[in-house]
Amino acid sequence: MAYKIAILPGDGIGPEIINQAEKLLQCLQQDFGFNMELESAAIGGAGYDAVGHPLPEASLVLCQQADAILLGSVGGPQYESLDRDLRPERGLLGLRASLELFSNLRPAMLYPQLVNASSLKPDIVSGLDIMIVRELTGGIYFGKPRGIRELENGEREGFNTLVYAEHEIERIARSAFDIAMLRNKKLCSVDKANVLEVSELWREVVVQVGNDYPEVELSHLYVDNAAMQLVRAPKQFDVIVTTNMFGDILSDTAAMLTGSIGMLPSASLDRDGKGMYEPIHGSAPDIAGKSIANPLAMLLSVAMMLRYSLGEPELANLIDTAVGNVLNQGFRTADIAEGGNTVSTVEMGDAVVAALRALVK
Repeated sequence: MAYKIAILPGDGIGPEIINQAEKLLQCLQQDFGFNMELESAAIGGAGYDAVGHPLPEASLVLCQQADAILLGSVGGPQYESLDRDLRPERGLLGLRASLELFSNLRPAMLYPQLVNASSLKPDIVSGLDIMIVRELTGGIYFGKPRGIRELENGEREGFNTLVYAEHEIERIARSAFDIAMLRNKKLCSVDKANVLEVSELWREVVVQVGNDYPEVELSHLYVDNAAMQLVRAPKQFDVIVTTNMFGDILSDTAAMLTGSIGMLPSASLDRDGKGMYEPIHGSAPDIAGKSIANPLAMLLSVAMMLRYSLGEPELANLIDTAVGNVLNQGFRTADIAEGGNTVSTVEMGDAVVAALRALVK
């Protein structure tokens, strides 16, 4: 049986890096016997350009029918004047909600070849390997009521609602504990329980779930302290679980510890392990079309897809090895270069494919 993979190139640099992912998948099919069917669809600004909506119905149906989804990126300055519900990001949020992709896995791993690309001292970041588990379909990004209203005095007021139901907290906590069991059995839950009632409930439910995982060492940090600790001593963490907004912020902080946000993949999973896979960087419209974007986060997202949704961990490991070998050979895109020659998006993609093929010989 062939795996059905939905391809959503999106906007900005999305199509450029997705092209490299498709080359990688074709290599797996031709050289490693990976059986797949690829089908592309529009999302984000591309969806709006095509049918006037950031999440076309045909794209949603394709994603519902697929075994896994690869996403490039969404967004661009040309769409900022649109009504909020028509902006590219609403298509991505709508897809996550429709597919109930509540568990967002964001690894922050520093390749030893890039230790000098980090903004922190090598002794602080060498060996860094963190997994941030971010709740993805609840919290302040989805809470209602929300909007902008005019007060009686004529002043405008913006408002959003931070809300979590007990079952939403329970399922993301269980996802994080399960991942901790596969790693070093150490989990830190990040909240703001000293000032937010919703965080009080968050902490209470996480503790309750933790009773089912006695082997996992559970700790708690307020989000401001967690941000400081990520920069001060990041290797104290193994798995972090937190809310949608806190996870959004902390995962980007962790990304820069690794030298470049262009190196980091992510997975967004439903309860059954079906997922959407994407690099955590944005659409980077300022470099779109220049073939200087780093495709490695996209290629590592393919590896995560193979590992978490398609049950092909051996192929995932081969991709990880190929990326490491390419870095050993000195290939660098502009974002991770430390001087000297750099390669283009296409050249980096070709190098990884070549390194992957070399593993089968």
